[in-house]
Amino acid sequence: MRRAFAALLLLSALTLPLWVGGVYYVNLASQVLIAAMFALSLNLLVGYAGLTSLGHAGYLGLAAYTSGWLALNLGWGHAACAAAAVFGTTVVAGIFGVIALRATGISFLMLTLALGQILWGLAYRWTEVTGGDNGLSGLTRPAPFGIELGRPTHFYFFTLVVMLAVWGSIATWVRSPFGASIRGTRDQPRRMSALGYDVWLIRWITFVVSGFFGAVAGLMYVYYHQFISPHSLSLANSAEMLLMVIAGGPGTLVGPVLGASMVVLMKNVASAYVDRWIMLLGLVYLFIVMYVPGGIVAGLDRWLRRAGPAR
Repeated sequence: MRRAFAALLLLSALTLPLWVGGVYYVNLASQVLIAAMFALSLNLLVGYAGLTSLGHAGYLGLAAYTSGWLALNLGWGHAACAAAAVFGTTVVAGIFGVIALRATGISFLMLTLALGQILWGLAYRWTEVTGGDNGLSGLTRPAPFGIELGRPTHFYFFTLVVMLAVWGSIATWVRSPFGASIRGTRDQPRRMSALGYDVWLIRWITFVVSGFFGAVAGLMYVYYHQFISPHSLSLANSAEMLLMVIAGGPGTLVGPVLGASMVVLMKNVASAYVDRWIMLLGLVYLFIVMYVPGGIVAGLDRWLRRAGPAR
């Protein structure tokens, strides 16, 4: 079922510019893809490693700020800025992982929250580098192979290619033997340790890889907006991404994409008709937690099994 649903999502994404009306919805679809990338990176921690993080937006913002600052102040090209931003953010993720993985459970969550708030505080207060509350503006989009990404349709397909590369890489990784060891540390950490696995190292590698893909999402975020502000590193942004993962289905490859679609559409479409759209989002989330505890994907699985022909 999940493979069929994933194929349907892919077909819809490939043909989207043909059946949506107007540039607005093409841009909205690009936002969904970027949010899905970030939710997939967070899902490595939340869904596969069983480590709930509330500071993951720090990696998105750090990569975006690094890329923007290098381009504006040193005049680096997009390729060099992207490589430096992803590498630097991954190194920071490795350092943060050493600190955060000293604990598990609620203590891990609080440590990631504190680390994320440190990055947010730096972005907000270090005005000489980050521009403070005004952020960094005047950024441009790359032109891979001479393709101008200023056109919404071109940028959408560029984002889709990056998204599919991220999704495919994560899918391959979590289905590998190492991916099985990640799930083992989530479900039976003591037994994994008794079998000779280094539980801390497996979790740390997962933490770093999650930060790497979060940095890739950060690059796409700054390419889309051509602007970066401290809000991108905020607790609200981290919580929003966590909501996407939990609502869609943690520990699945389709769930974060569905969760990202739901949250982004409600933020941009429902808010035009409902003033208190955040309350509406909260009600939807409450419904999912109470009646579909495994997320949308798990709920669809159960519904299809019940609706299927009896054998």
